[in-house]
Amino acid sequence: MPASAFKFLRHLWLDASDAERKVGKAVLERIAQRVAASEQRHSGEIRFCIEASLPLSYLWRVSRERPLTAVIRERAVMMFSKLGVWDTEANNGVLIYVLLAEHAIEIVADRGLNGVISSERWAQVVGHLGQAFKDGRHEDGLTQALEEISALLMEHFAVSPGSTSPNPNELPDTPAVL
Repeated sequence: MPASAFKFLRHLWLDASDAERKVGKAVLERIAQRVAASEQRHSGEIRFCIEASLPLSYLWRVSRERPLTAVIRERAVMMFSKLGVWDTEANNGVLIYVLLAEHAIEIVADRGLNGVISSERWAQVVGHLGQAFKDGRHEDGLTQALEEISALLMEHFAVSPGSTSPNPNELPDTPAVL
């Protein structure tokens, strides 16, 4: 059986319960708490999306002209939209998308961030998270990615010290697991 057939079957086999089992419910709860704490220090919104596999409709899009990496990016952008990360008041939402079946990670940042944070910096965050996942350190990797993104948001969108109005929570803090 060709390698592409194995990939296809892997996507059909894995589902949200596999993603939840791989990362762990307790880890997801702690990440949600860390996201909530992070968002008190800046006006940005951070959302994690951990997906076990691509839906069949996305797998059919893979072709010689449209490689798997491009389709994964399309899926991440779709989830950015579907989860409402684009719809924050300051246009400074960030989605960290993890596709377990392909060990792929994408960061999709809203337009308010694209002008101030370089693609190289986002690539560093992806690299750190990818290495942690490869080493089986899921919580460490997710936490480190959150801390790195929080630092970037604090640099550009910090909540003023002594501000009497807290940053409103515009998006759920719990990672979306699909």
